[in-house]
Amino acid sequence: MDQAFGVCRLSVVPVKNESDSLQVGQLLFGDAYHVLDRSKDAKRIFVRTDFDEMEGWINPNHHHAISQEYFEQIKQSDFKITLDLVSTLLYKKSPLPILLGSIVPISSAELFLMDEQFAFNGEAKPISLRRDAEFVCTMACKYLNAPEVEGGKSPFGICSNGLVNMVFKIAGYHLPWDIQKQSQSGKKVKDVASAKAGDVAFFKNQKGAVDHAGIIIDENKIIHTNGQVHIDYLNDEGILNADTKIYSHTLAGIRRIIA
Repeated sequence: MDQAFGVCRLSVVPVKNESDSLQVGQLLFGDAYHVLDRSKDAKRIFVRTDFDEMEGWINPNHHHAISQEYFEQIKQSDFKITLDLVSTLLYKKSPLPILLGSIVPISSAELFLMDEQFAFNGEAKPISLRRDAEFVCTMACKYLNAPEVEGGKSPFGICSNGLVNMVFKIAGYHLPWDIQKQSQSGKKVKDVASAKAGDVAFFKNQKGAVDHAGIIIDENKIIHTNGQVHIDYLNDEGILNADTKIYSHTLAGIRRIIA
């Protein structure tokens, strides 16, 4: 098929796996993507996001096609990323609620004239502006009590790699969507005693594969998803649940994203 492109123009769009039953990710407003394939029955479109290389199938009714020129503009422009849990964007003269970490196509220097009309006055920052560990911890805590949802990336449902991906995206850092690739990002930290706020801790299952992640927010404290986003204790053994005093995850390693 010819190269095709799209951008999310809805609040949140589910991205499914091959069988169309399991959510493996989500698109938030402003996420740009490549169209890689279409199902033979024309009921699904296979996409890969430009920012974090998340792949999966979306409903064609959720697809918003754009030109390659506009796709390149999105890649090159320093658009704004939202900092409010929920804000309202006026899109084509109609109000649209958008979620924390959405991208609004507003910047100080437009490369081309855009066909779409936007108005936004919520709290936001330039995508490329990198912030410090304190900002990372503040953004992570905005997701507190969000329910754990497989493939989720919103304050109303998020997974462990989604929490890491979104918090650092908002802070100005590119991290992969895949948790295995996330666990190779940045620099290795020796142990919990050497860790700092803003570092990312990864955890392994019984087979030794990385399957969980969280963000260290204070000495021996970590924010992560376990039923919901909450704060537990961290040591070299793993995560100690603050309520039950039972270990829930086994530590695999710690990475420092912010130099």
